[in-house]
Amino acid sequence: MSTSTKPAKPESFEKNLERLDTIVHQLEDVDLPLEKALQLYEEGMKLSEVCQKQLQEAEGRIQILAKRAGGKIVAEPFEQEEKETESL
Repeated sequence: MSTSTKPAKPESFEKNLERLDTIVHQLEDVDLPLEKALQLYEEGMKLSEVCQKQLQEAEGRIQILAKRAGGKIVAEPFEQEEKETESL
């Protein structure tokens, strides 16, 4: 019985943002127990960092677009940094 330990594919920016929005709405509930609020807050902070990183990567990809001779815009390869933090 062996299990494959493939790294999970990261969620899309849109899904992460949707989850973050849900967390914000849940945190606005005045009847939310403190422990649950702390868990949601922690998850929200992690998602916020992930979304920020996804936006920075998208910005980097956009900046790589270069106008080449002949007036064509060509995308150059975008090298992502391998500084993934596993603490998320």
